[in-house]
Amino acid sequence: MSLNKVMLIGNVGRDPEVRYLDGNNPNQGATKVAQFTLATTERYRDRNGELRENTEWHNIVCWRNSADVAEKFIRKGTQVYIEGKLRTRSWTDQTGNKRFTTEVAVDNLQLLGKRDPANPAAPLAPSTPSTSSGTGYPQQPAYQQPAYQQPAQQEPVDISLENPTDDLPF
Repeated sequence: MSLNKVMLIGNVGRDPEVRYLDGNNPNQGATKVAQFTLATTERYRDRNGELRENTEWHNIVCWRNSADVAEKFIRKGTQVYIEGKLRTRSWTDQTGNKRFTTEVAVDNLQLLGKRDPANPAAPLAPSTPSTSSGTGYPQQPAYQQPAYQQPAQQEPVDISLENPTDDLPF
């Protein structure tokens, strides 16, 4: 058994580069691919108590429907949640050297942040992932947990009077 799964939450480093395979004509059903970088930052305190940051950059590749979402809604600085697989590919550069790159091939893409009501087609504004999340699809109303209500007070019931022959405590 094996598993190849990546889950990332981070900020987009540059606008997606969108291209079409199979003839480069989007009107003829060509396959769409979008590529961009994603930064994830780990914050921690060192031995001296100083706050440190370590930023990792990830190459992200979106295909077909995910590429559509990336093209329409993702811009530099957008916060996204990505699930995908690691893919390593190789090629030969212009000088004849063999080069390698590792990318995250997207399976699931969710935009995080709040939509600007003045411009609903604009990318989502960054926010913390725990306060708000969305999908790459039309914004749904946010779920709000109903306010807590105190249960109504009930009169205590004397269970010893309900069944006097039953002496079981439960």
